[in-house]
Amino acid sequence: MTEQELHKRLELLRTEHRDLDAAILALSEAGSTDQLQIARLKKRKLRLKDQIAIIEDTLLPDIIA
Repeated sequence: MTEQELHKRLELLRTEHRDLDAAILALSEAGSTDQLQIARLKKRKLRLKDQIAIIEDTLLPDIIA
């Protein structure tokens, strides 16, 4: 992937991460009893966070101290 494609992918992942955060918050505040659904959303959110970190590491060069 080119750097431009990585930046675009990163923005999409961040948007999805924010959307999941809002969905989890809405379900929690609504007093949802579907804990399985909330757990699945949280798991998906963590996977997205990992993918975001991988792309950020790819885009940012290592600093040699």
